[in-house]
Amino acid sequence: MTAGRESISLNKDWCTPEKYANAINEFFNNNIILDPCSNNYSIINAKIKYILPIDGLKEAWNYPTIYINPPYGRDKERKTTIKNWLKRCAETNEKYNSEILALIPVATNTSHWKEYIWDKAKGICFLYDTRLKFRINGSENNKGSPMACVIVYWGDNYEKFNNIFKIFGKVIYL
Repeated sequence: MTAGRESISLNKDWCTPEKYANAINEFFNNNIILDPCSNNYSIINAKIKYILPIDGLKEAWNYPTIYINPPYGRDKERKTTIKNWLKRCAETNEKYNSEILALIPVATNTSHWKEYIWDKAKGICFLYDTRLKFRINGSENNKGSPMACVIVYWGDNYEKFNNIFKIFGKVIYL
């Protein structure tokens, strides 16, 4: 994932912080099938990982459990934004009944939130950490993210989502 600002994200892999990776693995009973935005430094134990140059938006997502920490900014080469990734999450949940967790920035006024989260997701955990310390290129000694983040859930097991993620922030049912 990238932070969306080329000056700080160029040639950097921003990976899920360990405490959230552990909770995500717990939620999926250590059975994450797909991570469509993985990288060589990821600590998410998905069975299938799409790593560039394999474009996760162009590959199959017909799997029961998916975790995604998508690029936050614009990918000029592929002409995509976070909206493309969130659209794919909502469509995959609807089409295959997949359970999907996504770690994304809080941007509740954007079209991607209005179209693919508010009316499509089942729950959101607004994380208490205001500046997540992403693992950048495998290192844990980094400055915090420039934006607040959430974990969004598409699926049918809101109670489990709530029970696992409520220690990290305010969980709401949609």
